[in-house]
Amino acid sequence: MSAAVDSPVADEAALQDGFVRELIKQIRAQDTHGTWDGKSDTTLLEPFILSAEQRRALPIMGDPDPDTLWRLDLFHNAVGLAIERATGVMVSPMTKISHEGFGRTVLTAGRLVVVNRHLRDVHRFGYPSLAKLAEAGNKLVTEGVSMIEQHRDVATWGA
Repeated sequence: MSAAVDSPVADEAALQDGFVRELIKQIRAQDTHGTWDGKSDTTLLEPFILSAEQRRALPIMGDPDPDTLWRLDLFHNAVGLAIERATGVMVSPMTKISHEGFGRTVLTAGRLVVVNRHLRDVHRFGYPSLAKLAEAGNKLVTEGVSMIEQHRDVATWGA
């Protein structure tokens, strides 16, 4: 992780965060052959961390690669599952991205849009540290939980 890390203490705290634990579960669930069994959680999260230097090295405009799109999906799936755990209401993520890396992700529950996130520069998706990754995920989880609590009748419509 090197320079992208705030500190070992902050990283250890971030690794215990509920959203980050959910993201780790999502990553490990994708490993159908056990290739990542011996890898630490920190190692699995490294692709989500981009230092300022790494971000500068990426072009301003670019097409997102499949690995980046996969990480973006894992991130939003983890947000949805964290919201589900907090509310007991099933949440479904949907993402639409153009080949240029612009688009939107929405997380829905019943007929309610619980998170609406505009995306740009997806090819540069990442966070400067584990703490910032946890903060960004938790912000979306809090937003989603709040929407469901305010409009539970719409979120559970048809259930």
